[in-house]
Amino acid sequence: MTENAIVETKPKALITGASSGIGAAFARRLADDGFDLILIARREELLVKLCKELKDTKGINAEYLLINLEKENELKIVEDRIKNTPNIEILINNAGFGGGDGAFYEIPIEDHINMVKVHNIAPIKLAHAAIPGMLIKGKGTIINVSSIGSFSPSPGVMYSTTKISLNYLSESLDLLLRKKGIKIQALCPGFTITDFHKKLGYESGHPVYRRKFMTAEKVVETSLKDLKKGKVYCIPGFRNKLLAFFIRKLPKRILIFAYRIMFSKRKKQN
Repeated sequence: MTENAIVETKPKALITGASSGIGAAFARRLADDGFDLILIARREELLVKLCKELKDTKGINAEYLLINLEKENELKIVEDRIKNTPNIEILINNAGFGGGDGAFYEIPIEDHINMVKVHNIAPIKLAHAAIPGMLIKGKGTIINVSSIGSFSPSPGVMYSTTKISLNYLSESLDLLLRKKGIKIQALCPGFTITDFHKKLGYESGHPVYRRKFMTAEKVVETSLKDLKKGKVYCIPGFRNKLLAFFIRKLPKRILIFAYRIMFSKRKKQN
Protein backbone atom coordinates (compact mmCIF):
# COMPACT_ATOMS: atom_id res chain seq x y z
CA MET A 1 0.00 0.00 0.00
CA THR A 2 1.39 3.44 -0.87
CA GLU A 3 1.10 6.78 0.95
CA ASN A 4 -1.69 7.79 -1.45
CA ALA A 5 -3.82 4.75 -0.68
CA ILE A 6 -7.57 5.34 -0.68
CA VAL A 7 -8.95 4.38 2.74
CA GLU A 8 -12.28 2.59 2.24
CA THR A 9 -13.86 -0.42 3.87
CA LYS A 10 -16.54 -1.57 1.42
CA PRO A 11 -15.18 -4.30 -0.88
CA LYS A 12 -14.43 -3.37 -4.46
CA ALA A 13 -14.09 -5.31 -7.68
CA LEU A 14 -12.08 -4.12 -10.66
CA ILE A 15 -13.15 -5.40 -14.08
CA THR A 16 -11.38 -4.86 -17.39
CA GLY A 17 -13.32 -5.05 -20.64
CA ALA A 18 -16.32 -3.99 -18.57
CA SER A 19 -18.37 -1.97 -21.05
CA SER A 20 -20.38 -4.89 -22.46
CA GLY A 21 -20.74 -8.67 -22.65
CA ILE A 22 -19.19 -10.82 -19.93
CA GLY A 23 -17.52 -7.83 -18.26
CA ALA A 24 -20.80 -5.94 -17.91
CA ALA A 25 -22.55 -9.11 -16.72
CA PHE A 26 -19.92 -9.53 -13.99
CA ALA A 27 -20.43 -5.88 -13.01
CA ARG A 28 -24.19 -6.31 -12.60
CA ARG A 29 -23.86 -9.55 -10.66
CA LEU A 30 -21.17 -8.24 -8.30
CA ALA A 31 -23.23 -5.09 -7.74
CA ASP A 32 -26.06 -7.38 -6.63
CA ASP A 33 -23.60 -8.88 -4.14
CA GLY A 34 -22.83 -5.42 -2.72
CA PHE A 35 -19.47 -4.70 -4.34
CA ASP A 36 -18.47 -1.21 -5.37
CA LEU A 37 -16.94 -1.28 -8.83
CA ILE A 38 -14.07 0.13 -10.86
CA LEU A 39 -14.81 -0.50 -14.52
CA ILE A 40 -12.08 -0.42 -17.16
CA ALA A 41 -12.72 -0.18 -20.91
CA ARG A 42 -12.29 2.01 -23.99
CA ARG A 43 -15.89 2.90 -24.87
CA GLU A 44 -16.82 5.84 -22.67
CA GLU A 45 -20.47 6.10 -23.73
CA LEU A 46 -21.14 2.52 -22.63
CA LEU A 47 -19.19 2.94 -19.39
CA VAL A 48 -21.11 6.09 -18.44
CA LYS A 49 -24.41 4.35 -19.13
CA LEU A 50 -23.45 1.23 -17.16
CA CYS A 51 -22.17 3.19 -14.15
CA LYS A 52 -25.39 5.21 -14.01
CA GLU A 53 -27.48 2.04 -14.26
CA LEU A 54 -25.57 0.38 -11.43
CA LYS A 55 -25.76 3.42 -9.17
CA ASP A 56 -29.47 3.97 -9.82
CA THR A 57 -30.66 0.36 -9.64
CA LYS A 58 -28.16 -1.35 -7.33
CA GLY A 59 -27.27 1.45 -4.93
CA ILE A 60 -23.53 0.91 -5.19
CA ASN A 61 -20.67 3.18 -6.15
CA ALA A 62 -19.49 2.53 -9.70
CA GLU A 63 -16.72 4.48 -11.36
CA TYR A 64 -14.82 4.00 -14.59
CA LEU A 65 -11.41 4.57 -16.09
CA LEU A 66 -11.17 5.07 -19.83
CA ILE A 67 -8.16 2.88 -20.62
CA ASN A 68 -6.53 1.25 -23.62
CA LEU A 69 -4.57 -1.68 -22.19
CA GLU A 70 -2.35 -1.79 -25.27
CA LYS A 71 -0.73 1.44 -24.06
CA GLU A 72 1.84 1.02 -21.32
CA ASN A 73 1.21 4.43 -19.74
CA GLU A 74 -2.53 3.76 -19.50
CA LEU A 75 -2.02 0.27 -18.08
CA LYS A 76 0.21 1.89 -15.43
CA ILE A 77 -2.76 4.03 -14.35
CA VAL A 78 -4.74 0.87 -13.58
CA GLU A 79 -1.79 -0.73 -11.78
CA ASP A 80 -1.40 2.33 -9.57
CA ARG A 81 -5.11 2.46 -8.85
CA ILE A 82 -5.05 -1.15 -7.68
CA LYS A 83 -2.03 -0.55 -5.46
CA ASN A 84 -3.69 2.52 -3.93
CA THR A 85 -7.06 0.85 -3.31
CA PRO A 86 -6.52 -1.73 -0.57
CA ASN A 87 -10.15 -2.91 -0.48
CA ILE A 88 -10.08 -4.44 -3.97
CA GLU A 89 -11.12 -8.04 -3.30
CA ILE A 90 -11.89 -9.17 -6.85
CA LEU A 91 -9.91 -8.62 -10.04
CA ILE A 92 -11.47 -9.76 -13.30
CA ASN A 93 -9.17 -9.69 -16.33
CA ASN A 94 -11.80 -9.79 -19.06
CA ALA A 95 -10.45 -7.45 -21.74
CA GLY A 96 -9.71 -9.15 -25.05
CA PHE A 97 -10.25 -9.24 -28.78
CA GLY A 98 -10.19 -11.75 -31.64
CA GLY A 99 -7.60 -12.20 -34.35
CA GLY A 100 -7.74 -10.29 -37.60
CA ASP A 101 -8.55 -11.68 -41.02
CA GLY A 102 -5.77 -13.37 -42.93
CA ALA A 103 -2.89 -15.68 -42.19
CA PHE A 104 -0.48 -15.07 -39.31
CA TYR A 105 2.18 -13.68 -41.63
CA GLU A 106 -0.31 -11.38 -43.41
CA ILE A 107 -1.49 -9.62 -40.27
CA PRO A 108 0.67 -6.67 -39.13
CA ILE A 109 3.05 -7.67 -36.37
CA GLU A 110 1.75 -4.74 -34.30
CA ASP A 111 -1.66 -6.45 -34.12
CA HIS A 112 -0.08 -9.63 -32.76
CA ILE A 113 1.94 -7.69 -30.18
CA ASN A 114 -1.16 -5.77 -29.08
CA MET A 115 -2.99 -9.05 -28.50
CA VAL A 116 -0.13 -10.22 -26.27
CA LYS A 117 -0.31 -6.93 -24.37
CA VAL A 118 -4.05 -7.20 -23.72
CA HIS A 119 -4.36 -10.98 -23.18
CA ASN A 120 -1.10 -11.56 -21.29
CA ILE A 121 0.88 -8.49 -20.21
CA ALA A 122 -2.12 -6.67 -18.71
CA PRO A 123 -3.37 -9.65 -16.65
CA ILE A 124 0.17 -10.33 -15.40
CA LYS A 125 0.75 -6.72 -14.34
CA LEU A 126 -2.68 -6.27 -12.77
CA ALA A 127 -2.45 -9.54 -10.85
CA HIS A 128 1.03 -8.55 -9.68
CA ALA A 129 -0.39 -5.25 -8.43
CA ALA A 130 -3.39 -6.84 -6.70
CA ILE A 131 -1.89 -9.87 -4.97
CA PRO A 132 0.11 -8.09 -2.21
CA GLY A 133 -3.04 -6.38 -0.92
CA MET A 134 -4.98 -9.64 -1.09
CA LEU A 135 -2.25 -11.40 0.88
CA ILE A 136 -2.49 -8.77 3.62
CA LYS A 137 -6.25 -9.38 3.90
CA GLY A 138 -5.84 -13.14 3.59
CA LYS A 139 -8.45 -13.32 0.84
CA GLY A 140 -9.09 -12.29 -2.74
CA THR A 141 -10.18 -13.50 -6.14
CA ILE A 142 -8.65 -13.21 -9.61
CA ILE A 143 -10.66 -14.38 -12.61
CA ASN A 144 -8.85 -14.50 -15.94
CA VAL A 145 -11.30 -14.74 -18.82
CA SER A 146 -9.78 -17.16 -21.30
CA SER A 147 -11.65 -19.17 -23.95
CA ILE A 148 -12.66 -22.67 -24.99
CA GLY A 149 -10.39 -21.87 -27.94
CA SER A 150 -7.40 -22.01 -25.61
CA PHE A 151 -7.43 -25.81 -25.65
CA SER A 152 -6.49 -26.20 -29.32
CA PRO A 153 -4.43 -24.43 -31.98
CA SER A 154 -6.40 -22.04 -34.14
CA PRO A 155 -6.02 -20.77 -37.71
CA GLY A 156 -5.60 -17.29 -36.25
CA VAL A 157 -2.54 -18.58 -34.33
CA MET A 158 -2.21 -15.78 -31.79
CA TYR A 159 -5.64 -16.03 -30.14
CA SER A 160 -5.20 -19.59 -28.90
CA THR A 161 -1.52 -18.91 -28.17
CA THR A 162 -2.27 -16.01 -25.84
CA LYS A 163 -5.25 -17.71 -24.22
CA ILE A 164 -3.38 -20.91 -23.33
CA SER A 165 -0.75 -18.70 -21.73
CA LEU A 166 -3.50 -17.10 -19.66
CA ASN A 167 -4.63 -20.57 -18.58
CA TYR A 168 -1.14 -21.48 -17.39
CA LEU A 169 -0.83 -18.16 -15.57
CA SER A 170 -4.05 -18.96 -13.73
CA GLU A 171 -3.03 -22.52 -12.91
CA SER A 172 0.40 -21.46 -11.66
CA LEU A 173 -1.02 -18.66 -9.50
CA ASP A 174 -3.50 -21.11 -8.01
CA LEU A 175 -0.68 -23.45 -7.01
CA LEU A 176 1.11 -20.52 -5.40
CA LEU A 177 -1.82 -18.83 -3.65
CA ARG A 178 -4.57 -21.37 -2.93
CA LYS A 179 -3.40 -22.01 0.65
CA LYS A 180 -3.10 -18.27 1.26
CA GLY A 181 -6.82 -17.61 0.78
CA ILE A 182 -6.68 -16.28 -2.77
CA LYS A 183 -8.89 -17.93 -5.38
CA ILE A 184 -7.79 -18.06 -9.01
CA GLN A 185 -9.92 -19.06 -11.97
CA ALA A 186 -9.39 -19.46 -15.70
CA LEU A 187 -12.85 -18.90 -17.16
CA CYS A 188 -13.08 -20.59 -20.57
CA PRO A 189 -16.40 -19.74 -22.23
CA GLY A 190 -17.41 -20.90 -25.67
CA PHE A 191 -19.79 -19.01 -27.95
CA THR A 192 -21.32 -16.23 -25.86
CA ILE A 193 -23.77 -13.49 -26.79
CA THR A 194 -21.37 -10.53 -26.78
CA ASP A 195 -20.07 -7.84 -29.11
CA PHE A 196 -16.94 -10.01 -29.51
CA HIS A 197 -18.77 -12.70 -31.48
CA LYS A 198 -20.98 -10.23 -33.33
CA LYS A 199 -17.79 -8.74 -34.77
CA LEU A 200 -16.93 -12.24 -36.04
CA GLY A 201 -20.21 -12.34 -37.97
CA TYR A 202 -22.38 -14.38 -35.61
CA GLU A 203 -25.53 -12.25 -35.49
CA SER A 204 -28.76 -13.40 -33.84
CA GLY A 205 -30.05 -14.94 -37.07
CA HIS A 206 -26.96 -17.06 -37.62
CA PRO A 207 -27.70 -20.81 -37.11
CA VAL A 208 -24.64 -21.25 -34.89
CA TYR A 209 -25.92 -18.42 -32.70
CA ARG A 210 -29.22 -20.16 -31.98
CA ARG A 211 -27.72 -23.60 -31.29
CA LYS A 212 -24.57 -22.93 -29.35
CA PHE A 213 -24.51 -19.45 -27.81
CA MET A 214 -24.82 -18.88 -24.07
CA THR A 215 -25.80 -15.62 -22.45
CA ALA A 216 -23.11 -13.63 -20.68
CA GLU A 217 -25.24 -13.83 -17.53
CA LYS A 218 -25.19 -17.63 -17.62
CA VAL A 219 -21.42 -17.63 -18.09
CA VAL A 220 -21.00 -15.39 -15.04
CA GLU A 221 -23.38 -17.51 -12.96
CA THR A 222 -21.39 -20.66 -13.80
CA SER A 223 -18.09 -18.91 -13.09
CA LEU A 224 -19.11 -17.83 -9.61
CA LYS A 225 -20.56 -21.26 -8.78
CA ASP A 226 -17.33 -22.98 -9.83
CA LEU A 227 -15.33 -20.42 -7.89
CA LYS A 228 -17.11 -21.47 -4.70
CA LYS A 229 -16.26 -25.09 -5.52
CA GLY A 230 -12.57 -24.21 -5.83
CA LYS A 231 -12.31 -25.10 -9.51
CA VAL A 232 -9.38 -23.46 -11.30
CA TYR A 233 -10.86 -24.12 -14.74
CA CYS A 234 -14.44 -23.10 -15.43
CA ILE A 235 -15.90 -24.24 -18.75
CA PRO A 236 -19.55 -23.10 -18.89
CA GLY A 237 -22.04 -25.27 -20.77
CA PHE A 238 -22.28 -29.01 -21.38
CA ARG A 239 -21.27 -28.76 -25.07
CA ASN A 240 -18.15 -26.83 -24.17
CA LYS A 241 -17.19 -29.22 -21.36
CA LEU A 242 -17.60 -32.14 -23.77
CA LEU A 243 -15.50 -30.41 -26.43
CA ALA A 244 -12.72 -29.62 -23.96
CA PHE A 245 -12.78 -33.22 -22.70
CA PHE A 246 -12.33 -34.68 -26.19
CA ILE A 247 -9.59 -32.21 -27.08
CA ARG A 248 -7.67 -33.27 -23.98
CA LYS A 249 -8.29 -37.01 -24.32
CA LEU A 250 -8.14 -37.71 -28.06
CA PRO A 251 -4.84 -39.09 -29.39
CA LYS A 252 -2.55 -36.35 -30.65
CA ARG A 253 -2.43 -37.72 -34.20
CA ILE A 254 -6.24 -37.47 -34.54
CA LEU A 255 -6.22 -33.91 -33.24
CA ILE A 256 -3.45 -32.93 -35.63
CA PHE A 257 -5.45 -34.39 -38.54
CA ALA A 258 -8.52 -32.40 -37.46
CA TYR A 259 -6.49 -29.22 -37.06
CA ARG A 260 -5.03 -29.61 -40.55
CA ILE A 261 -8.54 -29.84 -42.01
CA MET A 262 -9.60 -26.78 -40.02
CA PHE A 263 -6.56 -24.79 -41.10
CA SER A 264 -7.08 -25.86 -44.73
CA LYS A 265 -10.69 -24.63 -44.71
CA ARG A 266 -9.60 -21.32 -43.22
CA LYS A 267 -6.96 -20.93 -45.92
CA LYS A 268 -9.53 -21.52 -48.69
CA GLN A 269 -11.89 -18.95 -47.14
CA ASN A 270 -9.14 -16.38 -47.18
